[in-house]
Amino acid sequence: MIRRPVIIQKDMDKEDHPIALLVQEASQYDSQVYIEVDNKKINAKSIMGMMSLRLEKGLNITVVSDGSDEEAAASGVENFLAAQA
Repeated sequence: MIRRPVIIQKDMDKEDHPIALLVQEASQYDSQVYIEVDNKKINAKSIMGMMSLRLEKGLNITVVSDGSDEEAAASGVENFLAAQA
């Protein structure tokens, strides 16, 4: 299991639906991928779950991945969220 702290750098309020793109990023991995914010742990592959979070630029979160490709999953989601856009 990998737990990686991330500060969101991506503008999550843009018109290009970044939450849907985040779910697509997480869904391409076999590992379980979660986003932890405060006391919530949400499946990053769940569009409804991810939409329930108030993800915004500058927010500190933790990316948790567990499975056969957990390193790639953690890195992929981290890179998506940390990208300046």
